[in-house]
Amino acid sequence: MRFPFAFEPLYRAVALPFGITPRRAWVEVGDGRFEAHFGFWAVATPLTNVAGIERSGPYGVLKTIGVAHLSAADRGVTFATNRRQGLCLRFHEPVVCIDPTGHLRHPGLTVTVADVEALAAALEDAAPPT
Repeated sequence: MRFPFAFEPLYRAVALPFGITPRRAWVEVGDGRFEAHFGFWAVATPLTNVAGIERSGPYGVLKTIGVAHLSAADRGVTFATNRRQGLCLRFHEPVVCIDPTGHLRHPGLTVTVADVEALAAALEDAAPPT
């Protein structure tokens, strides 16, 4: 299943010079994998690496607009296209994103897809039985 991002006009205008467009920003869940693409940035990991999810928002514009953002507090990454709402994923094993060499890894990723509830349901449905 593919989930497009929900672009607010201001976010779309600021993101465009960085290659972040509706065609290049999406999340996909399927075949045992989670993938998120945000212009030049991407995260891919097995679904078994998703430790949990949490709905989040609203967000401060300056902390989320434009490029992929790195949290100084927890090293999480945010792919944001609006200030309203998103889904934060936590990983068992941190993932590569901001630093392509893999030295810096991220324990979480927040994405602002158009249908947060459907993405949450897809991830919950794909979770291995406990």
